[in-house]
Amino acid sequence: MARLAQTAGLTDVQQEILSTVRDFVDKEIIPVATELEHRDEYPQDIVDGLKELGLFGLMIPEEYGGLGESLLTYALCVEEIARGWMSVSGIINTHFIVAYMLKQHGTQEQKDHFLPRMAAGDIRGAFSMSEPALGSDVSAITSKAVKDGEEYVLNGQKMWLTNGGTSSLVAVLVRSDEGHPEGTAPHKSMTTFLVEKEPGFGEVRPGLTIPGKIDKMGYKGVDTTELIMDGLRIPADRVLGGVTGRGFYQMMDGVEVGRVNVAARGCGVAQRAFELGVRYAQQRHTFGKPIAQHQAIQFKLAEMATKVEAAHAMMVNAARKKDSGERNDLEAGMAKYLASEYCKEVVEDAFRIHGGYGFSKEYEIERLYREAPMLLIGEGTAEIQKMIIGRRLLEEYRFQG
Repeated sequence: MARLAQTAGLTDVQQEILSTVRDFVDKEIIPVATELEHRDEYPQDIVDGLKELGLFGLMIPEEYGGLGESLLTYALCVEEIARGWMSVSGIINTHFIVAYMLKQHGTQEQKDHFLPRMAAGDIRGAFSMSEPALGSDVSAITSKAVKDGEEYVLNGQKMWLTNGGTSSLVAVLVRSDEGHPEGTAPHKSMTTFLVEKEPGFGEVRPGLTIPGKIDKMGYKGVDTTELIMDGLRIPADRVLGGVTGRGFYQMMDGVEVGRVNVAARGCGVAQRAFELGVRYAQQRHTFGKPIAQHQAIQFKLAEMATKVEAAHAMMVNAARKKDSGERNDLEAGMAKYLASEYCKEVVEDAFRIHGGYGFSKEYEIERLYREAPMLLIGEGTAEIQKMIIGRRLLEEYRFQG
């Protein structure tokens, strides 16, 4: 694998960070990932190790106790972690999106209050947009906040929270009609609230319930939950940025960098699938020789490696575009779309190379085969990415005539 998915132009600091993360993945994640995944067990020891490495504060500015690194550095670290176990990268990602939203959009008081503890990993973040009947139509949110003196009262049901149970801070997007007259466009009447809570399940603060973990096909270990608000009272100073009506834009900014993260996860899982496939192809013998010497398998390995390289290059390009301060929704959408689709294909090819053994839970590829489909959905389906890409292309190539 030393020849695949290399990134040119990294600084010595970036290379040192990546080397440290790669060693951690090889020694602390890969040996235990499949066993923990089969038990659907939260990887507490792994998370504690990542906390010691400072990864929860990787992109948080140094003034708040973080490392102040770039999105590219973060994405490359996620790629390494996902190569070990995708669920662990999900734990990091939701935390990172909330920290990023705070850094970009929070008031000074909110930054001072939350970011140092998030950088230390003492506060873990989660974010919540989706609802049971929502799908990809964020404008159809029905959860609502109503002003009551110096507080807001929140009611509604949210869905698909990664870190829903283990988090202590949730950025929640709801509808807030206060200050926004009837007829206001839906995306202009949404607000993000910073909801503090106790980790765990059940009623985690008055008016807020985390019912329990959703049982999933893959992406196990990390807790995915619902969130139910019933008369949840939140102080007005916990409106992200201090002004209502900006929540949609704040969330979309967070999801945009989240798409780079999902692309990185796809790259990491695909790399691991290639590693498993190319290794098994040299161990398994048929017709008197390793199956790697059969032309059909060599063709498959060639296609897998090319997809790994292409996805990695697009992910790196999207991250660097964002780091430059430029708009990157086109590049992020392309990277997320390509990396997730290629990940699914590379994993399936590695599964085919394993033959019947790929169907056995004793082999790691079985876990990857169940994990890859989540990437086709998270942070926007392939269809949503195509809509974003198509609209942006029409903006860039507008025909004048």
